[in-house]
Amino acid sequence: MPVTLKACYTVKPIETTWCGRVSLSEWDQTGNVTHVPIIYFYRTPSQESNNNSIASTLKDSLSRVLVPFYPLAGRLHWINNGRLELDCNAMGVQFIEAESSSSFEDLGDDFSPSSEYNYLVPTVDYTLPIHGLPLVLIQLTNFKCGGVSIGITLSHAVVDGPSASHFISEWARLARGEPLQTVPFHDRKVLHAGDPPSVPLARCHSHTEFDEPPLLLGKTDNTEERKKKTAMVILKLSKTQVETLKKTANYGGYGNDSYSRYEAIAGHIWRSACKARGHKEDQPTTLTVIVDSRSRMEPPLPKGYFGNATLDTVATSLAGDLVSKPLGYACSRIREAIERVTDEYVRTGIEFLKNQEDLSRFQDLYAIGSEKGPFYGNPNLGVVSWLTLPIYGVDFGWGKEVYMGPGTHDFDGDSLLLPGPDGEGSVLLALCLQVPHMDTFKKHFYQDINVSESCQD
Repeated sequence: MPVTLKACYTVKPIETTWCGRVSLSEWDQTGNVTHVPIIYFYRTPSQESNNNSIASTLKDSLSRVLVPFYPLAGRLHWINNGRLELDCNAMGVQFIEAESSSSFEDLGDDFSPSSEYNYLVPTVDYTLPIHGLPLVLIQLTNFKCGGVSIGITLSHAVVDGPSASHFISEWARLARGEPLQTVPFHDRKVLHAGDPPSVPLARCHSHTEFDEPPLLLGKTDNTEERKKKTAMVILKLSKTQVETLKKTANYGGYGNDSYSRYEAIAGHIWRSACKARGHKEDQPTTLTVIVDSRSRMEPPLPKGYFGNATLDTVATSLAGDLVSKPLGYACSRIREAIERVTDEYVRTGIEFLKNQEDLSRFQDLYAIGSEKGPFYGNPNLGVVSWLTLPIYGVDFGWGKEVYMGPGTHDFDGDSLLLPGPDGEGSVLLALCLQVPHMDTFKKHFYQDINVSESCQD
């Protein structure tokens, strides 16, 4: 895709904001500490004169929203022992203007993410020191058809999914000329380790998410798996297919409660991945679930908590059990992992991390070329849910998006569930797998649903 970069700006808060160093919580400093890309496409009036107006509106509203969301205008610093600190210094975020001679039609009917997206989302130069990297980078690309894309990449060390969604929705509100709806809550001390500890270490749960993920049988490391070529697809599940999976999950005697939409789909993904990868029966495998702790804390975190309050929890099984037993078995393993996340579980995890000499081994730096840190690819995977986030209807003043989704992801086993844009119960799965496994995964993914539908008729 031919894309020409036209201009690059640093957008700073329009007013003076608080400046100083902020200690990040333990959850901010573990897991993915690089940037996460998302992209929006909009159809706008095609007159060339509107291009400058759109860019001006975005930059002006961005400078205003950075006042209440001032941490995003700062910079990260490594301090010691693999730990990070946030310097709120109002250095600003990066805003890029670009244009493309392509049209939306060149991207396909469904805007499925492809390597083309690499030209539409800002690239982060991780060869630079971390204190030189903006926490937010934005690219506005004007297409010849009159449409635009807004590619955004945000530092996961500063925000999680709910916080990112909060920031983008408030930015859009200001761009429309409306007031802020929810003021962000910035005191991250509510998720800091206690001193003395808020929970006695003797009561610590077994936090399996901090263990090294299983390796393929016969392997002593995952170096080869990290290097294998991956592909990304968007797979669609109709409302009927989602309901079929839920009915299948709840038939078979595993658990007494009705499994959720997420549990049913994630369990199905897990089983399909094991089949596609050709795992042996005794192959250990894990599925990482991201749980939002905001409402699980006692008391719940303040409304608008801005930071990372989501944490990993891990479901474990043998591949043979997942494949041979009903879908409800996989769902039961996932349900057990989710129910593990209580207030005490969160706080004991914080205390555990606080007492680590170095946090480096708990950080996913794969995006910056490191061969260290967790690797959740074959034989493992993760299923992130955006099913309950208000990701659609982001209107900057020229209408709602025609497509919203993740940018490109090239990590084996990385997957994301999004609600279908029709709002009628369909679900989209954005999935990255090693190239040789992708077609087989698709076959099992849909074939098994069809078999279940036949059995329920």
